[in-house]
Amino acid sequence: MRERAALVVAHPGHELRVHGWLEEARPVVCVLTDGSGRTRRSRLDSTTRVLEAAGATPGPVYGALTDAELYAALLEHEHAKFKGVVDELASVFLREGVGRVAGDAEEGYNPGHDVCRLVVNAAVALASRESGRRIAKYDFTLVAPPGHCPGALRDDALWYRLDEAAYARKLSAARNYPELQAEVAAALSGYGSAGLLDHPDLAAPSDFGIADAADFRVECLRPVDVHSRYKPPLDGPRPFYEDYGERQVAAGHYTRVLRYREHVLPLAAALDAHAGRLGRSA
Repeated sequence: MRERAALVVAHPGHELRVHGWLEEARPVVCVLTDGSGRTRRSRLDSTTRVLEAAGATPGPVYGALTDAELYAALLEHEHAKFKGVVDELASVFLREGVGRVAGDAEEGYNPGHDVCRLVVNAAVALASRESGRRIAKYDFTLVAPPGHCPGALRDDALWYRLDEAAYARKLSAARNYPELQAEVAAALSGYGSAGLLDHPDLAAPSDFGIADAADFRVECLRPVDVHSRYKPPLDGPRPFYEDYGERQVAAGHYTRVLRYREHVLPLAAALDAHAGRLGRSA
């Protein structure tokens, strides 16, 4: 019997990065936000169509928060909201008999992506402790090239090299996802993301790594070292999203800048404590 897999992403559309694995593993898919951003328009319907075509299953955590709600909770240190998502994800993993969980990597580009990684780590830890069995964790890049993998992890990573038919289906799914056309175009053109394309003075694509369209034939699910979660995700003095946030505040789009050490790091500690306490009492 095939081991059940789960995919947990911050935003609808991230499943496109691992479309080949999605078709093969057919995981239960959980999405933390509705992907509405500042538009207030959910992207969940588009992701539902991708999942149906790939044979994957939407899970009960599916657009649990708007993007605005996630950022507000992070800014105000409302950790109870994230703990509730952790508990619900852990219940999904236990109920579905999940043995592998893939999700967003912590890259320092978008705080929602990085928070998703923290939530997945805590949910897997909690479910593993309660079940008494190991649940494997993997991440995949969203801005860096899809085949980016540190040398020490390469042998234990899961590699998927898509044949022509699978690659064509992946490109078709991406190009027919209406709300992400700017992101798809930027990724396939080697810019990594629309944010890097629009703000080249804040970070260059080379800071994350440069990929072209052919690189998306490869999908790499990297084993996650939970001990790395307290380290800044980038080598620089601060992540991209802080500089980007300052620019958005200056433009009047945001009122406060979300900071790694002030907002993300305390959440990481809170979720780790939450999973540890519940695990020991189970």
